[in-house]
Amino acid sequence: MRFLFYTQSLVSDWNHGNAHFLRGVMRELVRRGHQATALEPRDSWSRLNLIADQGVAPIAAFRKQFPELRAENYDPNFDHEAAVGDADVVVVHEWTEPTLIARLGRLRRNGGRFTLAFHDTHHRAVSQRREIARLDLTDYDFVLAFGEALRERYLNAGWGKHVFTWHEAADTSLFHPMPEVEKTGDLVWIGNWGDDERSSEIATFLIEPAGRLRLKTAVRGVRYPGSALKALRAAAIAYGGWIANAAVPRAFAEHRATVHIPRRPYVEALPGIPTIRVFEALACGIPLISAPWNDAEGLFRAGKDFLFARNGSEMTRLLRQVLAEQAVAKEMTASGMETIRTRHTCAHRVDELLEIVASYRPIGAAGDLVTTKEVAL
Repeated sequence: MRFLFYTQSLVSDWNHGNAHFLRGVMRELVRRGHQATALEPRDSWSRLNLIADQGVAPIAAFRKQFPELRAENYDPNFDHEAAVGDADVVVVHEWTEPTLIARLGRLRRNGGRFTLAFHDTHHRAVSQRREIARLDLTDYDFVLAFGEALRERYLNAGWGKHVFTWHEAADTSLFHPMPEVEKTGDLVWIGNWGDDERSSEIATFLIEPAGRLRLKTAVRGVRYPGSALKALRAAAIAYGGWIANAAVPRAFAEHRATVHIPRRPYVEALPGIPTIRVFEALACGIPLISAPWNDAEGLFRAGKDFLFARNGSEMTRLLRQVLAEQAVAKEMTASGMETIRTRHTCAHRVDELLEIVASYRPIGAAGDLVTTKEVAL
């Protein structure tokens, strides 16, 4: 089948975690003999910020790291009709411009023979509800929501015909242990500042414990304000700025532990949705300690795959334990990798996507679709 993905960017992962997942999904589709193309706006916010921050070298590095992935830019004169006319499945990310989201829906309604899906991987359905409510999803065949709580939001609001839960996952062809890499640091956190959505949590669960334990700590990510950089320096934490996602497995391998600090909207309003970094870290076999969040869907085995710290003092204690007791760390990493391998790889998500798509078939002159399945996977 021919898959077409409308995305903020495939080429750039600057403050854009969905690129991680999309790359893994597309690579898996290609491995299975499907065609997969990503379309991204020429003025993509993520790509323009990456170039402003790092120059054009990361774009060339992406092409070298992911030679099998195909990405094209579009501008206001792009022929979307021709693009979707050649596709079997079109997946439109929620950061796509609202006018284009509506236009693609009209193409589907007016005879398009492709299956049309909307993909939401953010918390705007809660934090910016009016913006999502204004999107015209009337003619979309189904919605893919990256958590059950988000799926329920769509269903309760009447957004979309059918809504499926489709979690993110790890691209295990990229994210895997690298035992040959020497450990040069104690703790690493890879995460963006997040529009003050977790500023106090970063202080409580990262900066203060690392300072108390005098850990050799590294932080990678973007959009850190001056006050945050000052706090990192005060705790003797090395800040390295942006890191390409393809380089993250090695960064994990160079450190003895990592932490997960979820954004507040997910903790308070969308339980059960971790960031993709949890999947990726566990796939790399690095011990993970998380700030509080509710694993409402039972994606992981808390206490086995990773540890929860209820507050800063507990984070300090657990970091000390994991770094001091090799047997504890080894047991955690083995459990976490097992959960990823058996439940949360991009191959699993492609299986789920293909099963959803297979439950739809074109009928009638207008190419309307019917479904035999309306439940979340």
